[in-house]
Amino acid sequence: MASPAIPLEVPMHHVSTFNNNGSDDAFDLSEDDYTSYDLAEAVRRDVIVPNASTSASDPSGDISTLNVNGIAPSPHVGTSPSLSSTLSSEFSQISLSNDDHDIDDSVHPVDHGQSDTPYPAIVIDVSESPTHIVAVFPGQNSASLSTSPPPGSPSAASIRSLPPETMNHASQSESPQVLASASSPTIPALSVSTNTHQSSQSSESTQFPGKKPSGHRPSRSAGQSIFDKVRSKTRPIYLPPKPKAEDEKHLADWNKMMKLSRATAENRRRALQERRIAREHHIEASLHIWEREIVPDWRVVYKNPQLRKLWWQGIPTQLRGSMWEKAVGNPLALSKDHYRSCLSRAKRAISNNLFPQATLDLIEQDICSTLPSMHLFHPESGPMYTDLKDMLYAWVVTRSDEGLGYTYGAAKLAGMMLIILPSQQAFNVLRNFLERHCIRSFYGGERSKDDVEAYYRIFDTLLADGMPKIYFNFKQHQLSPAVYLFDWLVTLFIDHLPFEACARIWDVILLEGDAFLYRAALGILAVLEPRLFFPERKELLELLRGENKAAMDVARREGTNLNGGKYEIYGVDEETLWERIDAMHDWWKESTWTRLIRRELPDV
Repeated sequence: MASPAIPLEVPMHHVSTFNNNGSDDAFDLSEDDYTSYDLAEAVRRDVIVPNASTSASDPSGDISTLNVNGIAPSPHVGTSPSLSSTLSSEFSQISLSNDDHDIDDSVHPVDHGQSDTPYPAIVIDVSESPTHIVAVFPGQNSASLSTSPPPGSPSAASIRSLPPETMNHASQSESPQVLASASSPTIPALSVSTNTHQSSQSSESTQFPGKKPSGHRPSRSAGQSIFDKVRSKTRPIYLPPKPKAEDEKHLADWNKMMKLSRATAENRRRALQERRIAREHHIEASLHIWEREIVPDWRVVYKNPQLRKLWWQGIPTQLRGSMWEKAVGNPLALSKDHYRSCLSRAKRAISNNLFPQATLDLIEQDICSTLPSMHLFHPESGPMYTDLKDMLYAWVVTRSDEGLGYTYGAAKLAGMMLIILPSQQAFNVLRNFLERHCIRSFYGGERSKDDVEAYYRIFDTLLADGMPKIYFNFKQHQLSPAVYLFDWLVTLFIDHLPFEACARIWDVILLEGDAFLYRAALGILAVLEPRLFFPERKELLELLRGENKAAMDVARREGTNLNGGKYEIYGVDEETLWERIDAMHDWWKESTWTRLIRRELPDV
């Protein structure tokens, strides 16, 4: 007779047996008495049918054998001490594949002959823990089958093999009770899943798509807890909380230190202001020296150290324009009408729509960012906006003759010239000044790329010699001079320093040449040195761009104008910067600069 198929998913409260009379239910509530609950014997008689042909041929991988964990359980059968609780309504899932290899889904016909090897026995034990649901063991007349706790328990769907120690303990303490008996033909071997509770839940979710996996519902964060609000963010966690009196004392000490720090900063700022005022008074008082000794022949400063020192202290405002024009000279031999002719060419190109629109937009953008704190070049209200725009249009025409385009940053140089000189003179001075090799290289585009790289190497060498700590820190963060030096030199520090400091630096640059560009750049790094040791490269880049958030917050709190030089928020002003530049006299040597220029730029 053909054997009826055993369902793969069996409700734990409804375990079916198969007898010779064809009865499908061994748990008919109208006939059975729960006080005589002998399911183990019924299941044992149902499945123990000898099959010699299969068990003798392949005891390890055959479909008629099963060995879980390779340990034979005790022959004693454990039953539940109490049957009053309701059995779980969850499903116990029994896989038909063993752990070593998969078998076909179809059931192979087997011989119904007798065999000495019995089928595994199954025992249900509701007294075991929820994680032990089903256990099947071969080679014995009994096994332990554990059921789940009452419905609602999260472990009701778990399928796990009962350990031998637990099984032996149960078999010694309890005696079997027999309910019913049944016999059945040979069926395929059963392989019991030994997954954990979590794996079992995942399997259930796969088998039953409509059922949500059990578990705790994820809670949404309600923000900072009360404990987080009062917990110290600075005190080590292994120390006990501070007493209230000690905490108040430390807070008072901190407030006192902050007050002293602000007072010290204010005193230093006041002292620097007094020094600046005294220096300006000294410059005004030395005006007669300038007019008597320097104005007639400005080159005398190269021969007279006292006059050179006077120039380094700053040119008087009323003489600055004429001194700049003389110091720059006219190497291009530009006529007085040169600016007028270039401007007329530019306006004809604009009227004929021949001027590139991209260049016009770039010029407008550059003008809007030129000395915004002075409001001289504002597009709507700036009194010098038109003059600056015309000057840049004329400069673009002269650049086109050389095959070059507009370079962003030129508006800063042109604006500074316009503040000091009239338009025609400012244009000629700008053109002649941009012919100096270093600044021309940075304005030369792709054709002077190699020269720019050479100037970067020169600056790196000077930085390593004069400020090795900063040099090593930059190397650790992989910051080359190209990251910051290009913006400094193209604008000649106008974007980064206060106007007065820039004007004084320009005074010395026009006198000393390209070497002082590098001394000024090294002086800026010297002022910024305490801030240059951030652990993150991003923070260091933000500082060099003048966008450090902490410094900007402090500047806003103290009412500092953020439209001035970008480095004003770091305390880089005229007096502080010149303190660092003057301190470089101890190690700066002009011979070093000359040697590096000859090494890196032999054609200059």
